[in-house]
Amino acid sequence: MGKINLLSQETIDKIAAGEVVERPASVAKELIENSIDAGATAISVEIRGGGIEYLRITDNGSGIDKDQIQVAFLRHSTSKISTADDLDKVRSLGFRGEALSSISAVSKVELITKTKDSLLGASYIIEGAKEVSLTDIGAPNGTTFIVRQLFYNTPARKKFLKSESTEGSYVFDVVEHLALSHPEISFKFLLNGKEKLMTSGNGVLSDTIYQIYGRQIASNVLDLEYEDEKVRIYGFIGQSVIARGNRAFEHFFVNNRYIKSNSLSRACEEGYYGFLMGHQYPFFVINIAFDEGAVDVNVHPTKQEVRFEDEPYVCELLTKAINKRLRKREDVLEAHVEEQVEKPAPMTIAEHSISKEPEVSTDDEVIPPPKPVAKPKLPEPFERDRLEKIRQSITAQIHADTPYEKKFEEKNRGGEKYEQISFLDKEAVKEHKIIGQVFDTYWIVEYDKNMYIIDQHAAHEKVLFEKTMARLKNNEMTSQMVSPPVIISLSTQDILLFENYREAFERLGYRVESFGGNELAINGVPGNLLNLDPKTFFLEVLADCQSYKASDSFDMIVEKVASMSCKAAVKGNNKLSIPEIKTLIDDLLKLENPYHCPHGRPTMISFSEYELGKKFKRII
Repeated sequence: MGKINLLSQETIDKIAAGEVVERPASVAKELIENSIDAGATAISVEIRGGGIEYLRITDNGSGIDKDQIQVAFLRHSTSKISTADDLDKVRSLGFRGEALSSISAVSKVELITKTKDSLLGASYIIEGAKEVSLTDIGAPNGTTFIVRQLFYNTPARKKFLKSESTEGSYVFDVVEHLALSHPEISFKFLLNGKEKLMTSGNGVLSDTIYQIYGRQIASNVLDLEYEDEKVRIYGFIGQSVIARGNRAFEHFFVNNRYIKSNSLSRACEEGYYGFLMGHQYPFFVINIAFDEGAVDVNVHPTKQEVRFEDEPYVCELLTKAINKRLRKREDVLEAHVEEQVEKPAPMTIAEHSISKEPEVSTDDEVIPPPKPVAKPKLPEPFERDRLEKIRQSITAQIHADTPYEKKFEEKNRGGEKYEQISFLDKEAVKEHKIIGQVFDTYWIVEYDKNMYIIDQHAAHEKVLFEKTMARLKNNEMTSQMVSPPVIISLSTQDILLFENYREAFERLGYRVESFGGNELAINGVPGNLLNLDPKTFFLEVLADCQSYKASDSFDMIVEKVASMSCKAAVKGNNKLSIPEIKTLIDDLLKLENPYHCPHGRPTMISFSEYELGKKFKRII
């Protein structure tokens, strides 16, 4: 063993900084959380050079007393807790007392702060954990942190950072998460001098979602609310039309703290079973509120992981709450004649003000879109009266009816108040006008100024799936006897595999006996297989069993029911009569989720009269 050395305080600080400060986004997160804990109602974030060269956080919170500033930069100094017992009831976002010490150890920090009871503010400069100056200064109430040249004294750490644009996007992600978890706070984000985000801070989460993600996302979310004596779950979940190919739009918060949790993600995705296609992931912003002691936030240096007292219970609630909410909503995919890929870049206040849609024309008259308004001059962070006006302006803009929607409804419905009945509601079905079938695959139905196109295979597949699942649930699966029996020769491995899943096969409706050696005799097949080849389908089901564990038998049954339904359903290129179409629509009407097939594909889409008018240039 080599000589044991006592490390210097400078070295200790740099090592500790490695646990808290990974990149500019880590710095932004710690400082913004401090602003939130300080009671700020407006927070401004500005970065240059990806936040590596310059990062400024300004808030209008309570500020720091001058005689407390130097203490605040010491390791393990915090105003959030005083004893270990306080960890069980932490409600603040920060509490470890390591952030300021770690940040100042690897960068050049300037702090400007003032409390409301002080006549003057204070300026404090600390570089590489070494104090430079502490002076009085004129300043508004609140705190401003300016962090320059991150990792200037630890070049080995700096070389592992990514490009400026990538690091900047990570900072923006932090601001997004904190804005979503605190809609009551106004957030402003500037990138290289250009404003990229401004939230109103009016406390309405749906407005914050609109301001961050835009109209298409905000208009396709459903409110989620569940509460019992242990937990409250609330927020918004997206409909299938805004699903994505990755989990980037999955946002979890526990007591308003952004966290990452694979188990919670899986629980939410299970709630979407039957509503999304494979390899698609939902949009959601979900906050889970616990009482004191039900969650441990002190399990990870970055505080992005937590430990639940009863995680299986929370996961089960999430799955059930989401699935129940989705089943309450009509989810017909609305098709657009001119689809555009939505860019992830956020809309600014100026863009909200000028993004008016063109108005609807009469048959011959074209009404041009309104001229763009001038970009408003943005208020300073602490001019409360002007900030409140801008908040109200944004909120009014979000909730106002767009001109073309309002005119279109008045023109086609005589200006009367109108509440659309669900397409598959019993009363709505009476008003359906079945136009016919195209390509021997799709049905066209007219209802309430909309043209619905129904995929006959997906619709029939869904009906068969739900009927079979209902019979499984009620132990009413029937078997169709086969005479003579179908004899199948299998390998020893396949025989063992079948024995592991024999109960599942029997629940599906198979009746199988040993025929000697490695041969099985199929005496009965599921009653709803119709004319499918029993041997071929049996072998397909058995082959898929290899990817399951014995504990997954019910999941296997569900997937096999979906497969059975797909194979037994009427295919495309099959001519159906009007009575047959009506019968299938009636069967769809009885389902809880008639809008997606068992694989998550839509069973129907719709075109509005407005969209068709736009396509034929009757509406500009």
